Amino acid sequence: MSEFEPNPDEPPVAHARIVFLGSVAPHWEIYGDWGDRVKLDEFRARALARLVLLPRDDPQFRRNRERIVRDAERERISLEWDLGLPAYT
Repeated sequence: MSEFEPNPDEPPVAHARIVFLGSVAPHWEIYGDWGDRVKLDEFRARALARLVLLPRDDPQFRRNRERIVRDAERERISLEWDLGLPAYT
């Protein structure tokens, strides 16, 4: 396993919540709930760079969301997404 591949046996070192704020920019906020503040701040900057001008219904959002998820896995940050949609069961 290379240094860039996540190890699923290792627990997360931090947790971030990504929240859709609505149709008026800024569209997103990222909250670090627990963990290494420096790591969370660096992750937040990278993730916001991918999300800042994208509403959740933009086709580019899906691609960027996957990139953010992979980034979080590499950094061992657990993610929670709040897209402002009702939960479907």
